[in-house]
Amino acid sequence: MDLSLRKLALAAGCMLFAGQLLAASAEPKRPECIAPASPGGGFDLTCKLAQSALVNEKLLSKPMRVTYMPGGVGAVAYNAVVAQRPADAGTLVAWSSGSLLNLAQGKFGRFDESAVRWLAAVGTSYGAIAVKSDSPYKNLDDLVQALKKDPSKVVIGSGGTVGSQDWMQTALIAKAAGINPRDLRYVALEGGGEIATALLGGHIQVGSTDISDSMPHILAGDMRLLAVFSEQRLDEPEMKDIPTAKEQGYDIVWPVVRGFYLGPKVSDAEYAWWKEAFDKLLASAEFAKLRDQRELFPFAMTGPELDTYVKKQVADYKTLAKEFGLIQ
Repeated sequence: MDLSLRKLALAAGCMLFAGQLLAASAEPKRPECIAPASPGGGFDLTCKLAQSALVNEKLLSKPMRVTYMPGGVGAVAYNAVVAQRPADAGTLVAWSSGSLLNLAQGKFGRFDESAVRWLAAVGTSYGAIAVKSDSPYKNLDDLVQALKKDPSKVVIGSGGTVGSQDWMQTALIAKAAGINPRDLRYVALEGGGEIATALLGGHIQVGSTDISDSMPHILAGDMRLLAVFSEQRLDEPEMKDIPTAKEQGYDIVWPVVRGFYLGPKVSDAEYAWWKEAFDKLLASAEFAKLRDQRELFPFAMTGPELDTYVKKQVADYKTLAKEFGLIQ
C-alpha cells in the first residue's frame, strides 16, 4: 500500500512538474502589441514587424493584435502598463530611443527606466531631416543658412515637444549652426505619420523624423531627405544616395533603436518565454528580410544585456538634456 501511494505521489509530482514546464513555455493567450502613438509611425511599424515575424516563425499560433495608445510619445502607454496592467504577460509595448530620451527627462511621470521589464531591441533606424520634394532647400547647408538668416521663417515639425528625440536632432543642427535651439520655430506632432501629413500638407517646411518613417514617401516621390544621421551612407539601393550630416560637415549621428518591453510584474517564466521567442526570431534569416522591408537596420539585443544598454542610454541622454538646459 505504501509503495503504491509513494508511486502515486511520485506520478502526481511528475505531472505537476510537467504542468509547470508546460505553463512556463505556453504562449500568451491574447497577445497584444501596444503602439504608443497614432497609426502610421515608427511604433506602429515596430508592432507590425513583430506581428508578422512571430507568426511566420511559428512562435505564435495567431497574430498579435496591434492597438494604439497615443499620448506623450509613449508616456500614456508606459503609465497604463506599469500602473494598470503590470502582470499582463500577453502585452508587449513598443519603445524607441525617443522613449528613453523622455525617461531621461522625467517625462513619463513618477515611473523611471527601472519600472518595466525591457525585453528586446529588434532593429535600428537613423534620424533624418525631411522636406517636400519641391522644397527650396537642396541640402543641409541650405537649411542651416536659412535658420541663421531668420529661424522664425522656417517651421520645423517633429514627434514630441521640446526635448523629444526629433527636437534633439534639430537642436544639434542649431548648435552646429551657432543658433539657440529655443529660437527655432517648432511644431510638436505625434509621431512619423503626422509629420509626413503636415509636411505634405504644407503646414510645416521641414520634418525632423527618421529614415524608416520617411522611405515610403521618398519612394513615392513626395519627399526628399536633406541628411540622414548615420555614421556613413546606408548600404541599401534606395538609400545609398542620401547624404549623411557628417559628410556635409555636421558631426551629428543619431540612431533610433526600436524594441519592446513588458510590464514590471510579468513572471520570470513568462518573460523567459518571450525572450526565447525573440532570441529565435532575431537569429532567423526570414526576420532579417522582414526587418529590411521595413527600412530597419540590424540591432539585436534581449534580456539583461538590453537592460544594461537601456540604463546606459538613459544616463547618456540625461547628460545631453542638461547641456541643452532641459533638466537641472
